[in-house]
Amino acid sequence: MEYLSIFDCISLTVYSFTFLLGLPANILVFFIYVRKARKRGATPNVVYAINLCVSNLALVAWMPVKAAETILRIWMLPELFCPIYNFFLFASLYGSGLLLTAVAVGRYLSIAFPISYKLYRRARTSCLVSILLWAIVLLHLGLALVAEKGANFLYPFQRNTSTCYENFTREQLDVLVPLRFEMALMLFLVPLLLSAFCTLRCLALVRRSCLPAGSKRRVLAMELSALFVFVVCYAPYNVSHVVGFVLNKNVAWRSEAIITSSCNVFLEPVVMLLLSPSTPKDFVGRLCRKQAPQRQHNGTVSKKDPLAAVRGVASLIEKQMDSRSNKAGKSKGASSVKVT
Repeated sequence: MEYLSIFDCISLTVYSFTFLLGLPANILVFFIYVRKARKRGATPNVVYAINLCVSNLALVAWMPVKAAETILRIWMLPELFCPIYNFFLFASLYGSGLLLTAVAVGRYLSIAFPISYKLYRRARTSCLVSILLWAIVLLHLGLALVAEKGANFLYPFQRNTSTCYENFTREQLDVLVPLRFEMALMLFLVPLLLSAFCTLRCLALVRRSCLPAGSKRRVLAMELSALFVFVVCYAPYNVSHVVGFVLNKNVAWRSEAIITSSCNVFLEPVVMLLLSPSTPKDFVGRLCRKQAPQRQHNGTVSKKDPLAAVRGVASLIEKQMDSRSNKAGKSKGASSVKVT
C-alpha cells in the first residue's frame, strides 16, 4: 500500500469524524422526534427531521466503506455494491438539501402567514411533501441508470483498477456531464435561492416582532445555521458539476469537493435540535425517569421555543375572533327573541 497523501489523511479524518459523531447524533435526534410525535402528535418539523435522520443514517452506514476506499485506493467490494453505495450517497446529499428547504419554507410561512398556514400545517401534508421531494431525487438517480445504455458508468470502469465511479469514457461523459449540471441547478441552486429568501424574510419579520432580545438572537442563530449547513455542505460538490459542464469534462477535484457533503451527517442534527424545544439533557432526564420541570404555565410561552410566541399571537387573534363571532351570534339570537 502506498503512503497516504495529505488529502487522503484529511479525507480519512473527515469520514471517521463523520461516522463517530453522525451515528449517535442522528440516533439521538431520531428518538427525540419520534417520542415527541408519540406524545404531542406529528408536526411538519417532526416529519422532516425524521426523514433527515433516516437519510443521514443510511449514509453514515457507508462511511467505513468510504474510509477503507480512501486508505486502499481501490474498490474492494463486489461491483454490485458500487451503484448501491453511490445511490445512498447522492440520495442523502440531494434529499437532505430539499428537506432543509422544506423546513425553511415552513418556518417562513408559519411566521408570515400564521393563521392561513395553520390550515395546511398538518403531518399528512408534510408526509406528502417529503414523498414528492424523495420522488424528485429518485427520478434524477433513475435517469442516471436509464442513461447508461449499456455503458455502466455507475460500475467500475476498468476492472484492473477496480475504481468506483471515477473513470468514464467520452460517451459516458456526454450523458453524465449535462445530467450533473441539471441536478446542480434543480436540486441545489433553486432550493438554495428559495431557502435564502425564506431565511432573510424570517429574520426581517422576527426583527420587527415583539420577541425578547434573547429569543431574537436564538431565531437568528437557528435560521443562519440552517443556511450555513446548506451552503457549506452542498455548494462545493455542485460547483464541480457547473465547472465540469463548462469545461465538458470530469473535473479532477470532484472527489475533494464531495468531502464537505458528508459533513451534513453531523451538522444537520444540530439544526434539528435547535428546531426542537426538547434538548438532549431533557431526553436523558426522561430516560432516567426524572420529572422534567414545568416550563410552561397557563398564559405564558416557553422561552425554549421563540417561534411559539409568534404562533401564540396567532392563536390569541383566532380566539378573539371566535369570541366576537359568538357574542354577535348571541346578540342576534336575543334580538330575535325580543321580536317574537
